[in-house]
Amino acid sequence: MARPAKLSPMQREEVSRRLAAGEGVRALAREYGVGPATIMRVSVAEQPEQVRAVAKQVADAQTALAALPVQQQYMAVSLAERLRNISQSLASAAELGSATAHRLHALANSEVAKVDDAEPMASLDSLRNVGVLTKLANESSHIALNLLASNKERMAQQDEAGEDTAAILMRARGRSGKQPV
Repeated sequence: MARPAKLSPMQREEVSRRLAAGEGVRALAREYGVGPATIMRVSVAEQPEQVRAVAKQVADAQTALAALPVQQQYMAVSLAERLRNISQSLASAAELGSATAHRLHALANSEVAKVDDAEPMASLDSLRNVGVLTKLANESSHIALNLLASNKERMAQQDEAGEDTAAILMRARGRSGKQPV
């Protein structure tokens, strides 16, 4: 039969919340009258599986990085930083392109209102404007659409492989992050 828990479920929840807020393990251990190891077990037990998996990947990456010669460590960290910067730049470009496309579609929509439904050919200037604005809007959205399409393909491949999408996304983000040397 197991020993009774030193902390009640409510205390465990409070300890977990306070640890997440940045309070120290030793201070909490003194306050609750338990050892630091008990507080650490609460900390580890309360971590979602995904956080533990990412933490393991970070530790594995740091171990692999440390195994490289110093010059290659520098190259690996620089490459990871460049990849993260590229990813952030593409995401920003996609966001701005999407916003531009939205605005251009709104302008095209306002031009459509100027077209005479009874005699559309009498409104050729407005029709040309609609066409130009719509084409520009569609071109502005290409980066965002391509990123969404590539992500959709990746998610479909992972679903076929039976992998957890959230874990894969976290692993992909972990690969592109900067690792300390």
